[in-house]
Amino acid sequence: MPGSSGAPNQPDHLVDRHPSVTPERLIAQLVPPPTFTHVSFDNYRPDPAEPSQAAAVDACRAFCADAVARRAGKKKLFGKREVLPGVGVYLDGGFGVGKTHLLASSYYELPESQAHPKAFATFGELTQLAGVFGFAESVELLSDYVVVCIDEFELDDPGNTTLISRLLSQLVERGVSIAATSNTLPEQLGEGRFAAQDFLREINTLASIFTTVRIEGPDYRHRDLPPAPEPLTDAEVTGRAEGTPGATLDDFDALCAHLATMHPSRYLSLIEGVSQVFITGVHPLDDQSVALRLVSLTDRLYDAGIPVVASGSKLDTIFSEEMLAGGFRKKYLRATSRLLALTAAGQQA
Repeated sequence: MPGSSGAPNQPDHLVDRHPSVTPERLIAQLVPPPTFTHVSFDNYRPDPAEPSQAAAVDACRAFCADAVARRAGKKKLFGKREVLPGVGVYLDGGFGVGKTHLLASSYYELPESQAHPKAFATFGELTQLAGVFGFAESVELLSDYVVVCIDEFELDDPGNTTLISRLLSQLVERGVSIAATSNTLPEQLGEGRFAAQDFLREINTLASIFTTVRIEGPDYRHRDLPPAPEPLTDAEVTGRAEGTPGATLDDFDALCAHLATMHPSRYLSLIEGVSQVFITGVHPLDDQSVALRLVSLTDRLYDAGIPVVASGSKLDTIFSEEMLAGGFRKKYLRATSRLLALTAAGQQA
């Protein structure tokens, strides 16, 4: 904070942070992010022009009721109960139609239970959980859960396809229900990213778990918003960072290089406690690995509700036309949508 002498605040730098994520921390993170702490089915506002949105609320409510009933099991002779397989719901739709709102609402709709807890994770966090604990231990860890909610369900490589297919299949067999959001239909997962035809069995297994609920509508994040703002100068960004308690200030290239030093599951810890992120020297990217890491950081910033202020190129030009024409198009468009929302919040701040 600025001192009594009037000296400017010296903001921290994300590149100086080297977070670690313990297994205990991974378990503790299995809850909806701060942006969605207070959501519910009741405060979801369906667009009257898009009946699919109201229908999605009904589908999620029905899923929650079915999941709880299946977790309770079916009573048999002598008072024992038979475990029923879990069910799955897959919220498919474009950007900003409220899929994550509905997923988090489903999480909060479920009762609190020590015997049958519930989990909320991004797809990346789920794969990291399996990497830290191992496949068998992850199955045992999650097998008593009533529901596992998975946000941003996407298959980026063959290893994840096989891992998640086996993991979710075994969980469903043990009575765990699965809710997921994605911008890609289950049977089309992996297309354009790897030789998906070689993993049709795994992809079809995943698709068979879910009932797909399509949600239509425009991106609510950009209703009544102007186009991407003109970027500030480096000096303006630095000056605003120095006047913002809890802010971080980083050079774009240095930040992108720093992201490469850690698994994306650590990005949430990387931005912990940050009030606002300031970045200088933003420019279009030509390396897809760098771009995908930036997508992951953007998702965590959006989930945490941390505004962004930047200089350099406009934030809707970071991902090249070539990238937008490839297999990760939907990821890049989602990230652009979220970056523009975060910069609008940065302007208001």
